[in-house]
Formats: sequence, structure tokens, C-alpha cells
Amino acid sequence: MDDRTHLLTLATRCEASSKPNRELDADIYEALGFTVRRKPTRLATRRTPAGGIYQHGSFWKTLGAVSADIDVAVSLLRQKAPDWSWSLQCLAGDDPVAFQALVADCSGQGVMGSLALCAAMLRALARRPPPEAEKAADDSPQAPARPNGLTET
Repeated sequence: MDDRTHLLTLATRCEASSKPNRELDADIYEALGFTVRRKPTRLATRRTPAGGIYQHGSFWKTLGAVSADIDVAVSLLRQKAPDWSWSLQCLAGDDPVAFQALVADCSGQGVMGSLALCAAMLRALARRPPPEAEKAADDSPQAPARPNGLTET
């Protein structure tokens, strides 16, 4: 499965989820490019972080509950795409999908604001061109500049 398909699958899981999920949190961190160590199933103590840990620079940090906490979801969005605009709205009604999010023109919905924001963020990241394509566009040859502002006629 390629990265784009994986991101879109995770976005669908966020929308289908009826509650926060620590396994989903770890999958989202991995999809965003972090190295994740999941909580061990054996030999876990009270001090073992829920969900696991992830590497941020040279430090290991406890996985944030990105599917449960809107603050964690927003901080990840700002970290991965600081220039993207986003919005979140709550819809009053009988529909169990009460939140809609918009991130860089990609939408997501969910039973919690954090899940909707994660779905929209993952869709927006899937739509972004791969880093190699961005670098190739930056390195494309341009017309050579003429010295002294002279133009050829």
C-alpha cells in the first residue's frame, strides 16, 4: 500500500470511529512520519505510557491522544503544515456525525472534533505532492539571466 492510499485509509478509519482509539493514534503518528514504539502487551507497568511513545528529534515522547484531544490534533497539524488554514464546526442535530473539519480544502467528519480534524488533515496530506516532486519543481532550470540587464533582440 502506498503512502497516499494509507493516509486515505486512515482518514476513513477516523470518520468511521465511534470513539477515540489508542491504536489509531499510533497509526496516525506513523503516517505523519514519526518513529513509533507501541505500548508492549507484556511486561507493562503503571509507568508505561498509554499507547506508546514516538521519537521527536532526539527525544522520545508519550503518544498524544490525537483521536481524543483537539489540542493534540491541532498541534500536529501546525507542526506538519504550519501554513495550512483549517476550520472545525459542530453541527447540531440528530446525526451522530456531529463535527465537520476543513483542512487545506479537504473535508473530514467525525463524532468528535479531533477525529474530524484528523480525517481532514490526513486527506490534505494525501493530496500534497510527494517531497521528490516538490524538490524537482524547485530545481527546474530557469532561463539564464543576462548580465547588466541586457536583452537579446
